[in-house]
Amino acid sequence: MSNYGSLIVKEGRQVLVFERKYLFSPEKVFHIITEPDSFIQWYPFATGEMDLRVGGKIEFDDGEGSAYEAVITELAPPHSFCFQEVDDLIDIRLHISSQGCTLTFSHTFDDREMAIYTAAGWHRCLDVLDQIVNGKPVEWKDNSVELREFYRRNFLQND
Repeated sequence: MSNYGSLIVKEGRQVLVFERKYLFSPEKVFHIITEPDSFIQWYPFATGEMDLRVGGKIEFDDGEGSAYEAVITELAPPHSFCFQEVDDLIDIRLHISSQGCTLTFSHTFDDREMAIYTAAGWHRCLDVLDQIVNGKPVEWKDNSVELREFYRRNFLQND
């Protein structure tokens, strides 16, 4: 299985979809995804301020003067954690598999021009999540250029 994301169009919007497999239970992975101290390590601009309930808020700060919040739209531990960030939707789902669980991460947004950059960014974030889940030290690889080129080739070949 590839760790690379795919891009689909659903109801006129762009949807990036990534799938990752883990040798751990959905409960363990869900805890790592939603626990504020680990969330801030892999999720961009997260502050660690999170009211983990449907309707609860997640606080973000881009470090350049823009603070914003997301609203949790679905929370069903250990299977789903979904929220709306401005107009974008983040949908994180965990499914039991024969050897642990499979995570499906989807980001729904409008600007197709940003798909290459968004995909490369999420790819890197999910690589860091993989490190955290597997108990490894966090190391942000310097692979943005290569990832953008990969996604450019794969997303624009059909345009």
